[in-house]
Amino acid sequence: MLVLAKDSASKPMYEQIFESLRERIQQHQYKIGDRVPSEKELCDEFGVSRITTKKALEMLANEQLIVRQPGRGSFVADTALDELGREVTSVANKGQKQERKLLIGLVITNFSDMYGTELLYGMEEASRKHDSFLVLRRSFGIPEQEEQCIRELLELGVDGLIIFPAQGEYFSDEILKLVVGKFPFVMIDRYLKGIPASSVSTDNVRAAREGTKYLFDLGHQHIAFLTQPPVNTTTIEERIEGFIEAHNDQGILVNREMWMESILSSLPNEFDPEAKHRDVEKLVAHFKKYPQITAVFAAEYDIALLALEAAEQLDMRVPEELSILCFDSPHTERHSRITHLKQNQFDMGEKAFEMVLQHMHGQELGGVKRVVLPASIVKGTSTSQVRERAVFQPK
Repeated sequence: MLVLAKDSASKPMYEQIFESLRERIQQHQYKIGDRVPSEKELCDEFGVSRITTKKALEMLANEQLIVRQPGRGSFVADTALDELGREVTSVANKGQKQERKLLIGLVITNFSDMYGTELLYGMEEASRKHDSFLVLRRSFGIPEQEEQCIRELLELGVDGLIIFPAQGEYFSDEILKLVVGKFPFVMIDRYLKGIPASSVSTDNVRAAREGTKYLFDLGHQHIAFLTQPPVNTTTIEERIEGFIEAHNDQGILVNREMWMESILSSLPNEFDPEAKHRDVEKLVAHFKKYPQITAVFAAEYDIALLALEAAEQLDMRVPEELSILCFDSPHTERHSRITHLKQNQFDMGEKAFEMVLQHMHGQELGGVKRVVLPASIVKGTSTSQVRERAVFQPK
C-alpha cells in the first residue's frame, strides 16, 4: 500500500501520488522495467478519479522516471545514478521516449457518407500535421456506451478527447468528470448547456435561417419542419430557432401544426428495422392532413429521404408539388438530387483536433471557446418555384 508523506496533505492529490511513486522508484521498490500501478489501480488505492491519477503518471513521465506504453501500461524507465550522482539514460530508452506520440481519442455516435466521414478526414489530416494519432470509438448515441468509450480511451492513455455527444436531454457523468478534472477535450457538432467545455459546430441558426429564406424566395409560405424530437439537443434546437427567425423576417406566421417532431428512425440509437416504415406512414398521414404544404425543411438528410418516399406513395411530384430541403447530403453523390445545406465538416474536424492540442498546451488563453462555422446552400432538383395549382388533394 502506498503511504503519503505527512507534510504533503496540503498539496493536490495528483502531486501527492506523484511524490509517493517517485520516492519508491528512487528507493528501487519499483525496479527498472517494473510496471507501476495503472490509473485504475491508483484510483482504487487513493480513492480519486482517473483524471487525477493520469496527471500523476504524466508528471512521472515528464520527469523521465517512467515510460508510458499505450495499451500495456507504465514502466520504470531504464535510468540509474552513477557514483557522482549524475543521471545516466540508455540510448534505447531515449529512443522509446522519442517514439511516444500524442494520442487523441474520438467518441462519435456514428458516421457515414451523409455525415461524419469528412469530419474524420479533417481530424486525421490534423493528426498527421501534428505528428500524432487519432483513436476512434463509436457510441451509437447510447449514453451508457458513450461513458464506457470515454473510460476506455482514458485507460488507454489518450492525451485529449474529441466528443460528439449522444443525443438526449442529459450529459454524461464522464463528461462532467472531464470538466472537473480539467482534462483537455472539445465537443463537436453541438454543445451541452451548462457545461463549460469548448466546442466546434456549424452556425445552425444562420444556416436554417438562410435555407428557409431560400424557400420563401421560391414563393413557398406553407413549409413543414420535419425533425426528430429535440430533447435538448442543441443542434436541432438551433435549426428550429433559425427556421422561426426566417418566418419573423418575412412577417409570416409560424404554423407549428404543420411541423412533425416525432421522426425516430434517423436516431443513431434506433435499431428497429420497422422504424423507417412507421415514419413514412406518419408522413403520409401528415401530408394528407395538411394538403396546403408545398415545401418541407428536414433537419437531416435521412428525414428528407423519408419525406421523398411519402410523397411518392401519394403521387406527389417533387419538386412540382412538393419542394424538399435538408441539412447534409452524401459527399459521394456527384449530382445531389436534394437541395441541402452543406456543413464544412472537414474544417470542423480539423479545428476540433487543433483546439484539443491548444488546450493541452495551455494556449487557449480565453478558456472555454465556442467556434461556429458557416454552411452553404447546394441547389439540387428537389426544390423549385411554387406553382399555381389546385391544393393537393390526398387520395
